[in-house]
Amino acid sequence: MDKIRNIAIIAHVDHGKTTLVDQLLRQSGTFRSNQKIEERMMDSMDLEREKGITIRAKNAAFQWKGYRINIVDTPGHADFGGEVERIMKMVDGVLLVVDAHDGPQAQTRFVLRKALENKLKAVVVINKIDRENARPHKVLDEIFDLFVELKATDEQLDFPIIYASAKDGFAVRELHENNEDMTPLFQAIVQHVPPPKISSEPFFQMLVSNLDYSDYLGRIALGRIVSGRVAVGDSIVCIHRDGRHERATVTALFTYSGLEQVEIKHATAGDIIGLAGFEEVYIGETLSDREERTPLQFVDIDPPTIRMHILVNDSPFAGREGKFVTARNIRERLIRETRGNVSLQVNDTETAGAFEINARGEMQIAILIEQMRREGYEVMVSRPEVIFHRAENGSLLEPLENLYVDLPDENLGDILQLIANRKGEVASMNHHATRVSVEAIIPTRGLIGFETDLVNLTRGEGLMSHLFREYAPFKGEIGGRGRGVMVSMESGVSTAYALNNIQERGRLFIGPQEDIYEGMIVGENARPEDLPVNPCKAKHLTNMRSQGEGKGIQLEAPLRMSLERAIEYIDVDEYVEATPKSLRLRKRILDATARKRAVVIAA
Repeated sequence: MDKIRNIAIIAHVDHGKTTLVDQLLRQSGTFRSNQKIEERMMDSMDLEREKGITIRAKNAAFQWKGYRINIVDTPGHADFGGEVERIMKMVDGVLLVVDAHDGPQAQTRFVLRKALENKLKAVVVINKIDRENARPHKVLDEIFDLFVELKATDEQLDFPIIYASAKDGFAVRELHENNEDMTPLFQAIVQHVPPPKISSEPFFQMLVSNLDYSDYLGRIALGRIVSGRVAVGDSIVCIHRDGRHERATVTALFTYSGLEQVEIKHATAGDIIGLAGFEEVYIGETLSDREERTPLQFVDIDPPTIRMHILVNDSPFAGREGKFVTARNIRERLIRETRGNVSLQVNDTETAGAFEINARGEMQIAILIEQMRREGYEVMVSRPEVIFHRAENGSLLEPLENLYVDLPDENLGDILQLIANRKGEVASMNHHATRVSVEAIIPTRGLIGFETDLVNLTRGEGLMSHLFREYAPFKGEIGGRGRGVMVSMESGVSTAYALNNIQERGRLFIGPQEDIYEGMIVGENARPEDLPVNPCKAKHLTNMRSQGEGKGIQLEAPLRMSLERAIEYIDVDEYVEATPKSLRLRKRILDATARKRAVVIAA
């Protein structure tokens, strides 16, 4: 056991976790000298590579000077915090990675709090010291202040510090030192992360912290063995969270070498393994030798704060592109997602073909919908709503978030106005060089669409992150989208002639020669009200010459929204239609007359 180290690598999004893991795997000799290795190889999902973020926690392992180091790469985005929370039960220490320029951010605070609560020892890595305007000494002071603020113990406050450039592949203990590799970081892991804590119980126990799937073996439970040993062929029990017991035979055991799963015959306490044999096993459940054993404690997951509806696609174009379009298909896929993602909750609703999803944030749901699109599903998605609670006295409570914004000085006034309009209260401001950092307390409702406005106001230079704070009394109504939309009143194919006339009234979301249906949103109106338009109108031929004859039509490029942007943009009476090849915005009620009637009835 003295030669095993189990660590998680934690950080705010884009502070260099995944690149650092790449370097550790490369420099430990895990790969052959002639082996072709991709950049950010731990980000194995297509979406992770496209967005440059980690979405799912990943396991890897390497050998260094006789030590076996198991390492878990965790997400840095707040919406995927559930992945971080459950990994903490699998490890004995963490590498806390902090950008030498940005310093501790919102998610740094979240992941560090979870690590300290689990009594884990941290090795602090101040990364990107080669970055222009890096301020490693100042960042170290900020990290120490954060440890104190999170009530770290004296032992946790005595953390080792490593300065690194993961991109260039070197680490040093002191900034004035010269070094060409990661040796100081390897040494810090071995010296300061304790070996696995082993239970004194002689029997086999393991807490399932993650899940994998194999077409040949079925579900694979990932976790750390707390006590005892297990071998292929053993008969063991899964103690489900609802109290049921299921006995099965271990059909395969895996450990990691680099990123590869390697089959083994047996494993002992302290090992992080994959175990196959159970048809029904979920995250947070205990595997043991007998039914009467006490289940191991599972980490509490922070509550979801956002609710959305996912529905069967009922548009006129339904079924054109997707393979999985029925309510049964969609429900099975959503239930399957909750088995591996404990921070998502799926509920049936009174409406046939509609499912309620509770999550940490709209990005978490948008990632799920994007995965489903790529798998061949067709769905419709509603606007996000926050999950309200009731206090004991009956008053309404809503979730509040700590909002952290970093922006250019010149945009400060606009952003403060934006925060105020969304019922936010500024807690602090710090000026550094030509930029300013703002911390505010804002209702979760106020964050829906906030990032889009921030990007627009700062011309892409503004950065934001947020963290759940608490439930507090309702802050009052927040104004919705300031502009109306242009809604097609005809079905057909859009024409350049019609769009040329429509674009004078606002911003187009479509181009010419696109299939359109009645009730589909084709653009944004410059005024607050919705505007019915006909994008399919063709130019009538006459035998009269007009002054404009022969002049080319100049259409502005349409605004093409990402799925996250579209979900933030829509109003309460609208849906995003997501199919494998298309994203469309539409009204819930497609017929204009029925829409007006519904507004009158609601009033």
